[in-house]
Amino acid sequence: SSPAQDEKSKRTAVQLPSAQAAANNSELSSQDNPATFKVRVNLVLVRVVVRDAKGKVVPDLRQEDFQLFDNRKPQVISAFSVESPESQALKPTTLTFGEEGSGNADSGAGAAEAKAAAIKLPQRFVTVLFDDAHLTMEDAAFVRTAAAKFLDALAPSDRVAIYTSSGQFKQSFTADRELIRKSLLAIVPHSMFNHSGFHDCPEVTYYQADLIENKHDQQALAVAAEDAVQCAFNGDETQIRAAQSLAESASLRSLSQGDQETEYAYRHVEDAMRQLSQMPGQRVMVFVSPGFIPTTLWSETSDLIDRATRAGIVINTIDARGLYAPDVLGDIADPPHDSIKTRGYKSSYRLAEQLAQNEVLDQLAAGTGGTFFHNRNDVDEGMRQAAAAPALSYLLGFSPQNLKVDGRFHTLKVTLTNKQKYTLQARNGYYAPKSIADPGEAAKREIQEAIFSQEEMHDVPVDLQTQFFKKDAASARLSVLTHFDVKAIHFRKVEGRNHDNLTIATAIFDENGNFVTGGEKTVQMRLLDTTYSRLSRSGLTLKSSYDVKPGSYLVRLVVRDTEGSQMAARNGAVVIPF
Repeated sequence: SSPAQDEKSKRTAVQLPSAQAAANNSELSSQDNPATFKVRVNLVLVRVVVRDAKGKVVPDLRQEDFQLFDNRKPQVISAFSVESPESQALKPTTLTFGEEGSGNADSGAGAAEAKAAAIKLPQRFVTVLFDDAHLTMEDAAFVRTAAAKFLDALAPSDRVAIYTSSGQFKQSFTADRELIRKSLLAIVPHSMFNHSGFHDCPEVTYYQADLIENKHDQQALAVAAEDAVQCAFNGDETQIRAAQSLAESASLRSLSQGDQETEYAYRHVEDAMRQLSQMPGQRVMVFVSPGFIPTTLWSETSDLIDRATRAGIVINTIDARGLYAPDVLGDIADPPHDSIKTRGYKSSYRLAEQLAQNEVLDQLAAGTGGTFFHNRNDVDEGMRQAAAAPALSYLLGFSPQNLKVDGRFHTLKVTLTNKQKYTLQARNGYYAPKSIADPGEAAKREIQEAIFSQEEMHDVPVDLQTQFFKKDAASARLSVLTHFDVKAIHFRKVEGRNHDNLTIATAIFDENGNFVTGGEKTVQMRLLDTTYSRLSRSGLTLKSSYDVKPGSYLVRLVVRDTEGSQMAARNGAVVIPF
């Protein structure tokens, strides 16, 4: 082993008194908290992909190359990072091993085993989300076949999960490709409402209902009223007032059903995203959908983009309809009952609706650095590319000045300072918050997001070591040692002592990325100057231990201090032999 590794192995973890047992003048005390893992609150994140004239991603751009505008006002970019598959790859730390009571084993052998474990641990998690709430039976059969082909392109270390927007089916992350293939058979339409086999009077689509109720389009209302005259009153135009009332009722009913279906789908998209955000590696979501129209729910779309960006999730979207010609006459198998007078209008609504369905898929991809695949029949190729490692992207962050808590939409624009003719892909806006977050809850959220991230952060220099001691053939004790540089921490001087609190969060994941165990430790530091001087030279090492079974694990460590709100995060791989 190297001298540096030997020096690390000699470090002794400080056993701190608990908060309850510590005396009032204790300089160091700690409190263990149960694992409650569920970015800075006012930080708006914008993921940007830059491509040249040939469509190739442009690398090597710096923070000063970008300009960012919020409602046309220039903003100061306060956070900047470059993300690529290479930058997000798991980099295991040096690990030490031993048997109960025998001390540490050879650290060189431990490092070799750690590297082998890191190779076997999953680096990438792919969630394939099928929008069965909006799929037709024809679309479902089409995408099932394409999805079966794309599985062949995945790496053995990739983990795949299947979700549906109806919530009727879910397959958790697994490396078992045959199980995934069988799961695809469960992808069938699961609409909340029966949209075929029964014709309302008058027939008002979700798109037309949105025109009538939300956009107050009088022509759309007149078309619905004319349909009501024909279907309810046998063409008796003296009943136009009653027909208009019937049309308004049908419009409200159609809009309510459509909103419920979209809201229901959003909740299950959130669920799939939440599960994916807790996976310790690169995260890709493939959203397979024929598209839909959010009407008044565009703020929900913006929230999904914001959550995905904060969690490092790239959403690639695929139009499940493939290459299609707009169907202005409706479903041939279940044709609509349009009157002669309204047929032209209804056809134009159907055309506009089918085109508008793409917008939400386009925005989800553009806002998260993903790709929108549409108007193509090689959906299997689209899914293969969508599941591949995401291209290089730039993550910009800014804190809006004088942001009003009013829930209003803010337009965003990103440009390059050198005016080069590159194409920039980024989200087109965000919604202001409707309430102010509690600072304590914001800190918890920040730690939670960091613990389930794969990003390594170095605001505070932190070293991660692990040790394990096998109790017997079926159980082991895994210890996580955190060593940090005290000089890099911002203390507050109070009555001659140096004050700060540290939160140390640890999470342990198995080889499929499932959370196994973890916890939080809060360390209160009230250091005298002499103690601060000593720890500034030696650093401080803290130890947390967990009972686990033999196997391969990813250890995720996050440290956050209170005074400076600085963060550090490290990853480590460990294999405990059976």
